[in-house]
Amino acid sequence: MVNIVEFTNRLKKVMETHQLTASLFADKIGVQRSSISHILSGRNKPSLDFILKVTSVFSDVDIQWLLNGLGEFPKRELHAPMPSVKESTNSAPITDINDKKIKRIVVFYKDGTFDEYHK
Repeated sequence: MVNIVEFTNRLKKVMETHQLTASLFADKIGVQRSSISHILSGRNKPSLDFILKVTSVFSDVDIQWLLNGLGEFPKRELHAPMPSVKESTNSAPITDINDKKIKRIVVFYKDGTFDEYHK
C-alpha cells in the first residue's frame, strides 16, 4: 500500500529537482492544477493515470521509487535506446588487453545514438 505522505514527499522532490512549481508541474504532465494541489495537500490520492503521466514525462522517475521509495531518484538508465547502428569510417586503434583480442567497441551517447567500431 502506498504511504501518501511519503509519496507526496517524493513528488515534491521531483518538482524541486526539475525546478517546477506545482502549476508548471501540472501543465507539464497534462493534468489540472487543482489535481496537484489536492494530491500535495493529502486531500486526494493519485490515480494510476496521474502516476503514469509523471513517469512518462519524467524519464528519470522510476515508478517503484515514486510509489514505494524503492530504487533511486533519479533512476539510472540501464539500457539506452539504440535507434540506429552507425558504422565508423574512422580507424580507431584497437589493441590487445591481457592477451585478449578486442572484436568491437561500442560508444553510447546520451541522445540514444551510438557508434560501433569493428576490427
